[in-house]
Amino acid sequence: MSNDIDFGEKWLQTPCSENYFTVIKPIFDELGQLRRESKATKTWASLGDYHSSVYLPVLDAFRDELIALDRDNPGIVAQRLVQYLIGNQDFYKVIKGKGKVEIQAYNLQGTLNLPFGNVKPKAKVPKLKLPTRLIEVVYQNNSTTTLLVTLNEGWQISFRIHNASSRIEPSLKFDINLVSSPHTLFVNTLFLG
Repeated sequence: MSNDIDFGEKWLQTPCSENYFTVIKPIFDELGQLRRESKATKTWASLGDYHSSVYLPVLDAFRDELIALDRDNPGIVAQRLVQYLIGNQDFYKVIKGKGKVEIQAYNLQGTLNLPFGNVKPKAKVPKLKLPTRLIEVVYQNNSTTTLLVTLNEGWQISFRIHNASSRIEPSLKFDINLVSSPHTLFVNTLFLG
């Protein structure tokens, strides 16, 4: 996130509004000025409560813009958001836990577990439905850094904003995690002895 990155265009092929940039530009301009004046030595900690002065206004602008983009482009934004974040290629995700291994099949395009010659698959891996609408964008309980984006079809994604360096920069990053996926997600759990 910065004053010249258009997340709408980059992620959703739908540009952000001028209003979005009007809101975030002064925040990132001030961060850039602080960095220049201090010759890149000023730290985030020196700002005091930067969660309230920087993170919250940027997250609020992001939330408002995401909701507006979804409202103005029905059926497109939710799907493109998931496709951008998890990709357009089907894949298996392997998660090793204590005493078990879980295999999840993200079959968005229908290319997983197909027959090979005369060999038929032993399990049916359903095609996952992409979301078509944004349900809500809210702050995670007791958090000033994390938004939860809930989409239809069972998708929920968390966006935690953070700075990448202890020194002030005129940009912020998101740590993005899939909180929940559709109930039709194929999961195979192997228990280890």
